[in-house]
Amino acid sequence: MSTELHHLSDYNEQNVPDASNMCFGVVVAEWNPEITGALLDGTVRTLEKHGAIPENIHIKTVPGSFELIYGAQQMTKNDGFDAIIILGSVIKGETPHFDYICQGVTYGIARLNASQNIPVIYGLLTTNDLQQAKDRSGGRLGNKGDECAIDAIKMAKF
Repeated sequence: MSTELHHLSDYNEQNVPDASNMCFGVVVAEWNPEITGALLDGTVRTLEKHGAIPENIHIKTVPGSFELIYGAQQMTKNDGFDAIIILGSVIKGETPHFDYICQGVTYGIARLNASQNIPVIYGLLTTNDLQQAKDRSGGRLGNKGDECAIDAIKMAKF
């Protein structure tokens, strides 16, 4: 569903399990820090809103979005996580680099989900411009970080 038709921060709170006994790993790309920082804020705020305690939210940073794959893979090796969330932002530029990064990260995270016993939640914004990224990281279309947190809680319970 298009984000234009679905506000990223809207969800039915009654359908969200209690996260007080859950532990989450979050891998955040340092590239586009204005966007990824806002995604992280939304993620942490929503996890805590649903019971996750701060000590059970473990945040690691990686240089860019492509490195999210390695960071998530390393976190899957830790027996203590119930779910892992990756957060990044790739904004289209003038070269095909955007396509390669987006495809690579998507494939890498899909591979982790198919091969590991811990859900890895895909929080990579892939936008045409900075304004679209701002709109989806706490702007007029909500915060993808909120959505990722809810997905992580639900998949951890799955």
